[in-house]
Amino acid sequence: MAKPNYSFEKRQRDLAKKAKKEEKRLRKAGPAANPETPDATETPEPAAAPAVEVKTDA
Repeated sequence: MAKPNYSFEKRQRDLAKKAKKEEKRLRKAGPAANPETPDATETPEPAAAPAVEVKTDA
């Protein structure tokens, strides 16, 4: 029988724990702070008024 690789199993548990913790942190932060959500990163900007140059007589 093969010898179990406890180091690998521990590393996998730690990675799963870390991923779960990060997911929970993102959930608590709210949908606006979630970088994976395309809606949060692509906010529609209102149409800007045309730029008006101010000329001063110098």
